[in-house]
Amino acid sequence: MAEHRLIRSFVLRQGRVSNAQRRAHETLMPKYGIPFADNLLDLDRIFGRSVPKFLEIGFGMGETTATIAKAHPQYDYLAIDVHTPGVGSLLKQIDESGLVNVRVIQHDAVEVLQRMLPSDCLDGVHIFFPDPWPKARHHKRRLIQPEFVALLCRHLKRGGYIHVATDWEDYAGQILEALCGEPQLANTAVDYASRPAYRPLTKFEQRGLRLGHDVRDMVFQKQ
Repeated sequence: MAEHRLIRSFVLRQGRVSNAQRRAHETLMPKYGIPFADNLLDLDRIFGRSVPKFLEIGFGMGETTATIAKAHPQYDYLAIDVHTPGVGSLLKQIDESGLVNVRVIQHDAVEVLQRMLPSDCLDGVHIFFPDPWPKARHHKRRLIQPEFVALLCRHLKRGGYIHVATDWEDYAGQILEALCGEPQLANTAVDYASRPAYRPLTKFEQRGLRLGHDVRDMVFQKQ
């Protein structure tokens, strides 16, 4: 697989960073953040224990990440996003809730997977409501492509899962095709799955439901 990402699935927008988000980013990133570096992480050492590890890619403002981590203190969660407002928001929630099982990397998830994560280190991957890039000419920017699925599988333990949720019908079809096309994965449902109990309703999901969009969950397990 090529190690250079030519087309990014995100654009760094100059969104407003609140004072609270900026303060959390400045003061809490040294405590809960992991700087990007071209060397493999020892996740057990970072979290101080050997328990199942889950990766969340693109956590938005962090509500879902914090909710899941709080409900499952027996597991550890590595959260990746590029946008400073969301990173600051999640850091603030981690600190206010006293969560010790979440760490944050602010960087391109593809490069983190390529450069920082060892093989077979993850028990699950969550990608909830990735940017749909709705215009046809932008579909090449969509995160979930066959090459990316293969990259995820490199880091997924046998029996681990990939869980993707989207409210964009055509993107759901593309994601389902990419996941079905990966020989290491098996669908846990017939086409789309019911929303697992551990995934709370997100703001994006609620917005999509209000717009009449059907939400589709896909959960595939590594064989």
